[in-house]
Amino acid sequence: MQIAVLGNEGSWYVDQLTVASHRRGHGCQRADFRRLMSRTGPQSAVFAEEDDLTRIDALIVRTMPPGSLEQVVYRMDVLHRLQSQGVTVLNSPRAVETAVDKFLTTAKLAATGLPTPRTIVCECSEQALTAFAELGGDVVVKPIFGSEGRGILRVSDPDLAHRTFRTLERLQAVLYLQEYIPHAGFDVRVLLLDGAPLGAVTRRNATDFRTNVARQGIAEPHEPTDGELEFARRAAQAVDACFAGIDLLYDPAGNPFVIEVNAVPGWRAFQKVTGVPVAERVIEYLERIRHESVR
Repeated sequence: MQIAVLGNEGSWYVDQLTVASHRRGHGCQRADFRRLMSRTGPQSAVFAEEDDLTRIDALIVRTMPPGSLEQVVYRMDVLHRLQSQGVTVLNSPRAVETAVDKFLTTAKLAATGLPTPRTIVCECSEQALTAFAELGGDVVVKPIFGSEGRGILRVSDPDLAHRTFRTLERLQAVLYLQEYIPHAGFDVRVLLLDGAPLGAVTRRNATDFRTNVARQGIAEPHEPTDGELEFARRAAQAVDACFAGIDLLYDPAGNPFVIEVNAVPGWRAFQKVTGVPVAERVIEYLERIRHESVR
């Protein structure tokens, strides 16, 4: 099997997937979203430098670099094209499109009946100030696109809210506001592959409401409850993600909320505390589905 990984140069995740692929007898190469080139017509193909990606068996998406709307749309077009030509794409283009868009993810989660924080999204600062009051005057402001807690702010002061929303409006940003859920400084990350749990961790941060390990959060092993696994599976299904990290948060009364579904989930801290060889599991999964597709 020939595998390509869309990932950053020097990425630990690319290295892990490459080692796991070689250990199991497969070829593996890194590709860069910014270096993709497509042809149509008689020589129809998608190239990563000189390599024709339509000839590989599987493509693993490990990053979605910042870019203009045109660039992001083109990248998604490429993923759809490769999938239509028989390449197994993990996660699927549909899942990546949904999960990178926080509003679309939240809307799909809520539509399935999963508990999510109340969310109001708009483009106008005046509407955002009204939403700020409606959500209790304590909100989390998030970029529509982003990961690892970057660009996320908690706003609870009306004057700061006014300045924040006006600034974002001037930048032509979408204003995505969620009610702040008080919590005990931790959340639960469940990692799923093909509907089965690879495991779970809690992530704690004593100094920041964002518990991401990238924000100095500390990961600890966690035995997921049946309820957490059910919520995780339903959340992954809602965004059509096969390989997903689902974040759950509990309020002081013990009520759970689904905060996020990550279709390009990190597992470095997860693997360190659980011992689960995630890259090996991912390659084993690709072997299985490729074998089933050619039977």
